[in-house]
Amino acid sequence: MIRRFRRCGTAPGALSPEDQAVVDQFRAMLAAVRNPQPRTPGGSQDIAVRVGPFVERAHTRPGDDHGPDMIAVALVHPETPQAGAYLHGRQLGYTERGWLRCETSAILGVWQPGYAMLTHAAADLPLPDDVGMEPAHYALYIEARQRDDSLDGYTLLRLGPYTQTRHAQQDYDRLTATLEGRETTVVPGFRVSARYAPFDVSDHQLFVDPYEADAVALLDAAVAGVSA
Repeated sequence: MIRRFRRCGTAPGALSPEDQAVVDQFRAMLAAVRNPQPRTPGGSQDIAVRVGPFVERAHTRPGDDHGPDMIAVALVHPETPQAGAYLHGRQLGYTERGWLRCETSAILGVWQPGYAMLTHAAADLPLPDDVGMEPAHYALYIEARQRDDSLDGYTLLRLGPYTQTRHAQQDYDRLTATLEGRETTVVPGFRVSARYAPFDVSDHQLFVDPYEADAVALLDAAVAGVSA
């Protein structure tokens, strides 16, 4: 014999408020997945990004969210800014990531509340150590290499961290233009060039803050120090 059970105080066929809330969440999730809202580059809206099999909420960084292939984001707890979201996010590793390089192909669209049940937080799981995104701080390395194109040489100047790609690109262009035609004469016996790369926070003491001085002036001072 098959027995049918129902919650006390609930009419046959009716859902409890708790069950109804779960059903509503599930419907909202399906609607969000089926009808993603396209993001507008340069907009201030939070976005939904894929992190493995999960979906996470992310803030975009103003001024660094226009790239066609890569933008900078910060992963946040899906319930931000509700009370308790920061504490729960801290427990699960959301608050320690900082700005990250996010491929635009991983973006589903504008964040919708329906995505919340697809996050690590909803499953009460910590974010993985590798979320598939590199830190979104940048640096310029001005290097002096032997003219025979070997790897022998040294780093003349380290500039960083840059918090926006366009700032790093501007200084890179200026430094490259300054060195044009002088690559092999700035430091005798070496070829000097600028290289663009992620900022290595573990070596932060070796870097010069690019926002406190002019990049070309810093290059000139570094060259003068070698020649002295």
